[in-house]
Amino acid sequence: MSDQSNSINLWMTTSRIETLVDGIFAIAMTLLVLSIGVPTITGNLSETAFQQELWTLWPNILCYALSFWILSGFWRNNHQQFQFIKRSNPTLITITVLWLLFIALMPFSTEIIAEYGGTYFTANVIFQLNLFFAGFIYIINWQYATRRGLLDDDISKATIKMLNISSVILPTLSLIALGLSYYVLAWSSLVYLTHPFLKKILENRYVNNSS
Repeated sequence: MSDQSNSINLWMTTSRIETLVDGIFAIAMTLLVLSIGVPTITGNLSETAFQQELWTLWPNILCYALSFWILSGFWRNNHQQFQFIKRSNPTLITITVLWLLFIALMPFSTEIIAEYGGTYFTANVIFQLNLFFAGFIYIINWQYATRRGLLDDDISKATIKMLNISSVILPTLSLIALGLSYYVLAWSSLVYLTHPFLKKILENRYVNNSS
């Protein structure tokens, strides 16, 4: 009887995990705007000088928008996962917290690539590795939930396979971007714009095959 009660205590609801995830994403996505900064005019103050300095911020704005786009993709994927993850345990919580560590790091790595990504390869490495580890731990999270029986009992094998493959898209794109950044520096991050389209193609393929 005590063994049974101990095993039951290991099972937890997922609502607190989802609340934490939503909170971290809200904060991280809000802090991204700080990577843009404000124009600094060192010479004579004038409307022309202000406009010129404002124009120099466009790489920062691009990095902000791109990181916001990427984080929104992670959030959508996590929301999709937890439609099927119905149970939790301490290990799943630990994996999720480790994943959120890299999500919360995004404002820092975004500011790094915004300031130095067009000049230094190392700045791009920091940004791409941040996303790679976030994506890799995301895969571990789903695989653990699948193998430990934490999923909805009614989930189909086709859905599990679709989510297995779709979870690999973001870390794969980060490795592609890392390789490209050696040649085109910060422009390599534009490969992340393909994520929702690749995911949509994959989902349509498995929906059609299972119907």
